[in-house]
Amino acid sequence: MNPSTSSPRCEIQSADDDLEDEWLFLSSESAVPPGPEVSRDEQESEDKGKLKSRLVSAWNSVKYGWSWKQKSKFSMSSPVIMLGKSYELRDEVEKEHFRRCFSSLLWLTYRRGFPPLAGGSLTTDSGWGCVLRTGQMLLARGLLMHLMPPGWTWSVSHRAVKDDMDLLRNTESIQPGWNSSQHANKRGRKLSLGSLLDRPMEGTHRSVASWFADHDTAPYGIHQLVELGKSSGKKAGDWYGPSIVAHILRKAVSTSANVPNLVVYVAQDCTIYLQDVRKLCEQPRPQPWKAIIILVPVRLGGQDLNPSYIACVKKLLSLQCCIGIVGGKPKHSLFFVGFQDDHLLYLDPHYCQPTVDVRKQNFPLESFHCKYPRKMSFSRMDPSCTIGFYAKGKKDFKSLHMAVNEALSTSAETYPMFIFAEGERRVEEEEVGSSAPTDNVTYIQRKTERRRIDTSNSLDEFVVL
Repeated sequence: MNPSTSSPRCEIQSADDDLEDEWLFLSSESAVPPGPEVSRDEQESEDKGKLKSRLVSAWNSVKYGWSWKQKSKFSMSSPVIMLGKSYELRDEVEKEHFRRCFSSLLWLTYRRGFPPLAGGSLTTDSGWGCVLRTGQMLLARGLLMHLMPPGWTWSVSHRAVKDDMDLLRNTESIQPGWNSSQHANKRGRKLSLGSLLDRPMEGTHRSVASWFADHDTAPYGIHQLVELGKSSGKKAGDWYGPSIVAHILRKAVSTSANVPNLVVYVAQDCTIYLQDVRKLCEQPRPQPWKAIIILVPVRLGGQDLNPSYIACVKKLLSLQCCIGIVGGKPKHSLFFVGFQDDHLLYLDPHYCQPTVDVRKQNFPLESFHCKYPRKMSFSRMDPSCTIGFYAKGKKDFKSLHMAVNEALSTSAETYPMFIFAEGERRVEEEEVGSSAPTDNVTYIQRKTERRRIDTSNSLDEFVVL
């Protein structure tokens, strides 16, 4: 964004994109004395791992602290586009609506102090889990679109207090679980805030947040995602690219019973195969089509973003069916949700917060929401990204198909960003038995021509367009 010096500006508290990654807080966990079954060498190795984790967390914390104190400036002469809606910030009503919509997005960040991840002693994802966190935010946006009424926002009254579901005194204990708010409603306890209509929505909101908790029983939590990543050769502490995370999210939804009528489709070869989508969504009559989240991993250039794709990215973020983009700067993942002029609007996972015990009946939700919109120039966008879309049913998917196709017409002349194609994906022999990319060579099909493109120098498994 480069408005003229005379253009009015609106300051919305945020970090400035010219300052680098945010600082994370130092974990207070202490080393555990070795038990009889743990050798001295093993204990020393574990202690060194914990110390390294804490030092990385502390180093990033200082960086984050400096940038968090800054403010991003938003032009009042240009609209802000966020996930299919436009907001004129010169209008106080629209500006407040933008604030509410932005702060209603689920914000999933680095956490510290959670139970150790399988296969090691890591109790924080600080320094390595940012792509998993942005993937969580993308999925969370799709879940909220699927489960909440259109236009839902986390109301001002709920955000004004520490606990948005401030229950009256309760002497009964609730069995730990991920649907504690439902138990609370069944027992007839009254909410001190919000109307009766707000109560089921806030219960759903709370449940969705709990599904991303930092615990091994949370269906979309860091523990589950790391476990599912093992089949793609990844482990806790590794770098996860946007393509790998798309496949992990697909597996997480398919293995979870929380949302039975929702499926995730990951595009292959930069192509959405319509027959594959139909197979996933169709059910025996009279059951309706399943809702679908479509994830499209792409690479929009070589080392840098190809500027010819910027117009298309803007068009896609302007669609109501778009649920955001897992992207960022090199080795620094961000969740893109909109734009203003030549700057992207995003949520940043690089902020290490204490783990929240969501098994408590009234756990605080503040750390799952960010009130401060942030921005960065399109020119700094890493070309590797995964774009997400959501359709609630067959009719919505047809509308999505038409709207996205129209937006794609604005991408580079040589190759569109990705395409829709009739038929099914042809499974290569080496991919049989695997649900994720196994190497750095990808195939791309345009019209009737099939070309082999070597991306072995890429950080992730993408096609270079």
